[in-house]
Amino acid sequence: MLHKLVTAPMNLVVKIGQKVQEEAEKELYDLPTIQQKLIQLQMMFELGEIPEKAFQEKEDELLTRYEIAKRREMEEWDKLTKPRNEG
Repeated sequence: MLHKLVTAPMNLVVKIGQKVQEEAEKELYDLPTIQQKLIQLQMMFELGEIPEKAFQEKEDELLTRYEIAKRREMEEWDKLTKPRNEG
């Protein structure tokens, strides 16, 4: 019982840290989120809200994140579809 009381705050901190990491990963590498950000960025540029240089820099960053996210998605798909008796 005492052990649970002592470790409870630490367990809570670990769970909060895991949740923060999950949300950060989602923000960085969630394909629909990245696609939405690309659309918003394009609209901002077309409306003249951001200069071309800022647009290009942010677009490059988002496209890189998209490529990483797509690669991760494909790796996950390969893991799920790979027959169990292989390698």
